Amino acid sequence: MYRFAKAAVNISGQAVRQVRHSSAVPDNFHSKYGTGLMIGGAVFCTAIWSYVLTQTGITWNLSPVGRVMPKPWREPESEE
Repeated sequence: MYRFAKAAVNISGQAVRQVRHSSAVPDNFHSKYGTGLMIGGAVFCTAIWSYVLTQTGITWNLSPVGRVMPKPWREPESEE
């Protein structure tokens, strides 16, 4: 367990150093790929939600106001 913890700390330390020195992402990455990634993400999100809303058959518990009518009042039985 000690060796695993030591290795995990070492890996996380390396990741922090990469982010701090910004060696993980080139400077022109966002200008080169940013718009495409945003459009691709939007298309993916729209496609998934379109599938979920139209094909899965989930009941969404929409408000029943105006669609549900109350039962008629039942008169108590007379005691004769």
